[in-house]
Amino acid sequence: MHITDPIADLLTRIRNASTAKHSTVDVPASNMKKAICQILLDEGYIKGMQVKEDDKQGVITVTLKYGENNTPAITGLRRVSKPGLRIYKNCEELPKVMKGLGTAIISTSKGVMTDRAARAAHCGGEVLAFIW
Repeated sequence: MHITDPIADLLTRIRNASTAKHSTVDVPASNMKKAICQILLDEGYIKGMQVKEDDKQGVITVTLKYGENNTPAITGLRRVSKPGLRIYKNCEELPKVMKGLGTAIISTSKGVMTDRAARAAHCGGEVLAFIW
């Protein structure tokens, strides 16, 4: 089966796994997905990520994070820019997720970063996803 939107697939796998209270979820690896998982890790939405190399493209194992009463750390994930409708913003127009409580993941010319980092670096780009 060929996936037309691998980033949406990654977000959906993480969303489904956290809803089903799984501890880890495996996703096929790519540099973009590694960068997104690294942001999720840095922002404290997941507990860990581990890249396993195989003879094909490799697998990222994402360790999900839960708070007290087993509530998932991620309450929402939304894909913004889709293959059929790309969403680009310059640094003045970068969105604030939940009035700054959430995180937007932006793909810029200087790499994949959060909306705060993109504002600080003064560069815009493609708005990949919202997390809160």
